[in-house]
Amino acid sequence: MLRLGRREFASHERVIMAIVNRTPDSFYDQGATFRDEPALARVEQAVAEGAAIIDIGGVKAGPGEEVSAEEEVRRTAGFVAEVRRRFPDVVISVDTWRHEVGEAVCEAGADVLNDAWGGVDPRLAEVAARYGAGLVCTHAGGSEPRTRPHRVTYDDVMADILDVTLGLAERAVELGVERESVMIDPGHDFGKNTRHSLEATRRLGEMVATGWPVLVSLSNKDFVGETLDRPVKERVVGTLATTAVSAWLGAQVYRVHEVAETRQVLDMVSSIAGDREPAVARRGLA
Repeated sequence: MLRLGRREFASHERVIMAIVNRTPDSFYDQGATFRDEPALARVEQAVAEGAAIIDIGGVKAGPGEEVSAEEEVRRTAGFVAEVRRRFPDVVISVDTWRHEVGEAVCEAGADVLNDAWGGVDPRLAEVAARYGAGLVCTHAGGSEPRTRPHRVTYDDVMADILDVTLGLAERAVELGVERESVMIDPGHDFGKNTRHSLEATRRLGEMVATGWPVLVSLSNKDFVGETLDRPVKERVVGTLATTAVSAWLGAQVYRVHEVAETRQVLDMVSSIAGDREPAVARRGLA
């Protein structure tokens, strides 16, 4: 059982986490949801299309203009409070590596802290424990926040992923984060080249076998673009193919831009796996 905020998800449920960037320079939408009203409209649309979790980010993942902790709080905390007011049942996640930001957004009503940089600030897990929030424990290959990998190597990339994420998850539980509220993420593209991310996907079942719920953040990433030689705006098909494979291998939570398309892929996989009945089943019965 995965327990986040007011929601509980059975192990066979495939859950969508919709991305809402509160940044003027995000790699995918170039700031389309930086202002409040477009961002709130995005939340409403994502929930209507089947997202159970909204992931709010105040800093672009890649290199760019420096964003202080104070500015990150300004971009996220008030918005979290408004989303909580308008959508009381949605799970609110905030993508941050800073404990100061974690404190502010949990105070505003966030349910999950999505630490995409692999515990670079160890106090973030302490904040999650103190507020009863969930935590995403990600493998980033030891990278500093907002840096790109350069000639990174692993003897065994999945062994390293497991060592890091399981260590972060167990530490979080020791600090007081509820075990049912911790997820592990292989960190596609973070501290990895394209071959590493492909191997992490291929071996995702090894993460699932640990028993921790697995979150994957695949949406329109560079490893998809390089594999198919496609620019950012032409990576949806590759992303959905990777999503289907990840779903079949047992990943539970999917951080995405395209909610409706992802919902269809996950529902189809769930039905093939026998976890979901077809929406309609008339063929050959009339």
